[in-house]
Amino acid sequence: MLQRVLIANRGEIAVRLVRALRDLGIASVAVHAKDDAAALHVQLADVAVPLSATGPSAYLDMAALIAIARAHGCDAVHPGYGFLSERADFAQACADAGLRFIGPTPGQLSLFGDKARARALAEQCGVPVMPGSAGAVTLAEAQAFFAAQQADGAGVMVKAIGGGGGRGMRAVLGADELPDAHARCMSEARAAFGVEGVYVERLMRNARHIEVQVLGDGQAVASLGERECTLQRRFQKLVEIAPSPSLPEALRDKVTQAALRMAKAVGYQSLGTFEFLVDEHSTTLPFVFIEANPRLQVEHTVTEAVTGLDLVQLQVGVASGQTLADLGIDGTRTAAQRGFAVQWRINAETLDAQGNARPSGGTLTRFDLPAGPGVRVDSHGYAGLSPSPHYDTLLAKLIVHSPSPRFADAVRRSLRALEECHVDGIATNLSLLRAIGTRPEFAVQAVHTRFVEAHLADLLASAAHIDAAVAKHARPAAIQADATVQPDDEDGLRIKAPMPAKLVQFEVDVGDVVPAGAQIGVLEAMKMEHLLHAPAAGRVVALLAEPGDYLVEGQSLVKLEPVDAHAVEGEVRTEQDLGAIRPDLQKVIDRHAFTLDANRKAAVAKRHAQGGRTARENIADLCELAEDPGNFTEYGALAIAAQTRRRSLEDLIANTPADGMVTGIGSINAKRFGPEKSRCVVMSYDYTVLAGTQGLRNHHKTDRMLGIAHQLNLPVVLFAEGGGGRPGDTDMPIVAGLNNHTFSQFAALSGKVPVVGIVHGRCFAGNAALLGCADVIIATEASNIGMSGPAMIEGGGLGSFAPEQIGPSSVQSRNGVIDILVKDEVEAVAAAKLYLSYFQGGTSDWECADPRALRHAIPENRLRVYDVRAAMRGVADTGSLLELRAGFGAGIVTALARIEGKPVGLLANNPHHLGGAIDVEAADKAARFMQLCNAHGLPLVALCDTPGFMVGPEVEAQAQVRRVCRMFMVASHLRVPYFAVVLRKGYGLGAQAMTAGGFDAPVFTVAWPTGEFGAMGLEGAVRLGFRKELEAAAEGPERDALFRKLVAQQYANGEAIHMAQTLEIDAVIDPADTRAWLVRGLASCAASKREATAYVDTW
Repeated sequence: MLQRVLIANRGEIAVRLVRALRDLGIASVAVHAKDDAAALHVQLADVAVPLSATGPSAYLDMAALIAIARAHGCDAVHPGYGFLSERADFAQACADAGLRFIGPTPGQLSLFGDKARARALAEQCGVPVMPGSAGAVTLAEAQAFFAAQQADGAGVMVKAIGGGGGRGMRAVLGADELPDAHARCMSEARAAFGVEGVYVERLMRNARHIEVQVLGDGQAVASLGERECTLQRRFQKLVEIAPSPSLPEALRDKVTQAALRMAKAVGYQSLGTFEFLVDEHSTTLPFVFIEANPRLQVEHTVTEAVTGLDLVQLQVGVASGQTLADLGIDGTRTAAQRGFAVQWRINAETLDAQGNARPSGGTLTRFDLPAGPGVRVDSHGYAGLSPSPHYDTLLAKLIVHSPSPRFADAVRRSLRALEECHVDGIATNLSLLRAIGTRPEFAVQAVHTRFVEAHLADLLASAAHIDAAVAKHARPAAIQADATVQPDDEDGLRIKAPMPAKLVQFEVDVGDVVPAGAQIGVLEAMKMEHLLHAPAAGRVVALLAEPGDYLVEGQSLVKLEPVDAHAVEGEVRTEQDLGAIRPDLQKVIDRHAFTLDANRKAAVAKRHAQGGRTARENIADLCELAEDPGNFTEYGALAIAAQTRRRSLEDLIANTPADGMVTGIGSINAKRFGPEKSRCVVMSYDYTVLAGTQGLRNHHKTDRMLGIAHQLNLPVVLFAEGGGGRPGDTDMPIVAGLNNHTFSQFAALSGKVPVVGIVHGRCFAGNAALLGCADVIIATEASNIGMSGPAMIEGGGLGSFAPEQIGPSSVQSRNGVIDILVKDEVEAVAAAKLYLSYFQGGTSDWECADPRALRHAIPENRLRVYDVRAAMRGVADTGSLLELRAGFGAGIVTALARIEGKPVGLLANNPHHLGGAIDVEAADKAARFMQLCNAHGLPLVALCDTPGFMVGPEVEAQAQVRRVCRMFMVASHLRVPYFAVVLRKGYGLGAQAMTAGGFDAPVFTVAWPTGEFGAMGLEGAVRLGFRKELEAAAEGPERDALFRKLVAQQYANGEAIHMAQTLEIDAVIDPADTRAWLVRGLASCAASKREATAYVDTW
């Protein structure tokens, strides 16, 4: 167990830590800034050491904190929350100094402290996120992202890349708000966390904020329950509840499992909170991950109240080396909870009419907080304390717990406790909290994250009424010093500090003329930045403070001399050149230019000389960018190879554009099917960059796009040409790099959305592993596909081969790897567009051949073969037939088609191969085709003409028993309609396999007049059933004549008319009516309500 711990924090959390450590028998060493000498934690700790600075910077001095810890014999450091609690460099510095950091590992802090990397982990774990930037963004990049969200009027959130607590965060609804929001968030982040990067994500309005508390020991992870943190002001929490009183149980489980998946994926250690936005009414995105806080949370108290656990002591236990089992935590289920707990944050602040928090100053003359059953207070306040204006305004946390299963009981107890709070000398938000607690929406939790803003006027009115009632019984108010507040001059205007704050900067100089509303300065309070605006037009006469000064409320900052407003407008307005390119935007444009084909002439020329097209040319064709350049939005264009340790940045920018992979969201067939149905994730390895190999950053790009595909249910098109893993990337401390999620994420899309793989040229190793997971593989004649390339084969001692010898298209087409073999990339892209069209909806511009031609598709001579593909073309709309795996499994033809514009899957026996008998390859082909159509909702139409399964010792040696039975297994689990048309032969088990397991299984089973049926082939049936009669006849003409007679009798008995007469099929139809039957059948089948069920494939 630890012996002595440095507490690298202040305020109420430092007090909480001192008490928890004392209960464990561990000594505490506190620190305090110059302006915090009178703080309560200083009085309670075993040792208190002063820091040399004033304000937050004192608690951010890593070197000083570590020096104090070592000087006082500490063996650990607890960072609390805020300040250095999420700084990986601080955790690492502690470790380097031989001190245990009571929190996650430096690697985990680095991961979760970078919001963009945390989002990427969520995507890898299959956890939905809001669309957002891949990392920190410039203003120009933020503006581009904002513009992309305007198609449906959505706004964006600008967020600090590190830290939390609502700091460095702003919602932006209008383009004109973005520059200031971007600058303010960066500045706030720099002040609060020491890291100024910000990222952007799509804004989810009217959401609820749910967070899941986890505890991990580095091996196991447990959920300690979720908290409802929806009630906020300006993204800072006001009220927290455990557990959520209104979260549906199924959604609660999904959110909890999402948090655990992410925590387990990194072997999480210590306390951590995974935060989500929830919109339970959304059918497409009911919840999204927003961030993880790898630290103790302000609101940990409500989890403690309902579970009976001490989270701080658990955190210390893990840091001491104890496992979850040692601590009595069951990682297999969420910790048991009893009743509801509510935390109310009592802040030294008030809200103005615009919802801005105004910190209040002064001295606490009265500080009486409630007690009693189910009431707990965590605070650093006491009568006589004058809180420093340099920190956040949290005075106390009122935690109310009711063991009752009714949330209303916790609300009632909360209101009683709030009424018993008496704080004088400093204005607080107590009346606002009471106003919130009395709202009927709060009682039933019909709230969202913007609830306070949306009902601000009513809440402030209620709060004022409460204040008036309290004032009747209040003690005399404390007199607050205001010596530095200067009165207004009669001949001018004074702009004053609206709150205690630090002056960050002036944005005007003496002599400037400003219009009303102009921004004139920036203040910092509670680690947030607040803007000063001119109340009226005027000339700046004097600046009455210096940047860096700490101000009291009401202190004069700027003196203005009034001027005529009309004159000001004419004086300060400048005509804005909307076409002007600012330097920051030009820098982005110049960088993007390196990625374009127009600026890579040598590489493009080499590619063309080899007979190929560039990645961007293929995407332009696929998304029809010549007609609409807006059909493709590229992600990750500015990535470069992770080789900065061995190559210059200039070299990498020029020669590894996009890290060899172009990715984005495109529209395919948009003119035909519209914007919603045409959206698709498009990814293309770029063979002109490092041979299309898979590098560190293009793996990250792949994971990012696959996450979006999962999140938005978008089809995926992958141009897979490339040489597999890239050994030359050096910018990562890894050994094998086998712990990525690319392949599992790609494979998990199977059956969820259509996945298309396209390859031209060489596709080996990792590239081929992705290609092999696609629904359909489209390959050119010049392609070579293999799970290993020449180098790997030779390295394994298996010989030396040229790339062209490994998996050529002639081999991969015959063995079924290639679904569609085409001449070149032009045809490949056309095939991909056609393939995807079947899953994008119906069409109305269809044509068909004269259906009467089908009457002549089958020869009158029952022994004569015919072209079944011609029959398929006759059934389908003209030009709509797309055959899959034409070179493999010749016994069954499989194709996508349309019938009166409606997409279907067609499969038909091929009499040219084994007389239509089904062999193992044909069965494999048919089973997979049924799975494909079933996964994506295409009805199936079978054209049956088979004498049954293939027979003989040779075919049994090919595992026929297992492989042909796949057709029965897959068909029995279909959720799409199945229709069967018997063209000629319908014999035995083979015919049953072609009709989804039996003639009664399809929606209908009909036959053409040429149909003939039997339990087995007629000739075989005669030879088996009439063996004695045949043997009794004289060998030669007599026996042959008897055989023909018996076959004729069997044929007559098995005619289609007789089958219909005994109701073994539904009808015998005119072949010319086949399309009409199918159209009516398709129209009568509503979407299937049958649930998908798991099964074990027979092969």
